[in-house]
Amino acid sequence: MSLERPVSPNPYPLLPAVSAFTVTSRDIVDGQPLDPAQVNAHGDTSPHLSWSGAPEGTQSYVVSCFDPDAPIVSGFWHWTVVDIPANINEFEAGAGTSDATLPGGFHVRNDGGGLNFVGATPPQNDQPHRYYFVIHAVGVPTLGVDASASPAVVGFKLAFNTLGRAIIMGTHQW
Repeated sequence: MSLERPVSPNPYPLLPAVSAFTVTSRDIVDGQPLDPAQVNAHGDTSPHLSWSGAPEGTQSYVVSCFDPDAPIVSGFWHWTVVDIPANINEFEAGAGTSDATLPGGFHVRNDGGGLNFVGATPPQNDQPHRYYFVIHAVGVPTLGVDASASPAVVGFKLAFNTLGRAIIMGTHQW
């Protein structure tokens, strides 16, 4: 059975405009299929991410991965790391395994309930899903949340504290 439905919009242009900066990855080519390592069935390995050019005044970062194409209204949050110190500008592949493997900051729960990166998991026979890996430059040193916060709460806090965004997007389909 195919899940025929309209393609969800890229959510980031719908947010208030902020400065753009650069994110690169040894594991993701923007707009191309994800490496199998970033797929749930192959190990849930978070990708390498490196960023530069954040706006002046950046005091911390949030890293997230969001799938707007999940067959639910709210999409699916695969990864959210908050309160990353401003002097950190790179995550090696696999950094999202746990808080202990992060170079800074901490995980809030993903939509699967875990405190880690969970790889691409679109339904079988569904349309291609897009996975937006986003680095948010934040104007405060901490968002004031703990690990029990949902990505929606983090997003609400980001609405008032984001100075800039860097985005790279991969896709996956079975």
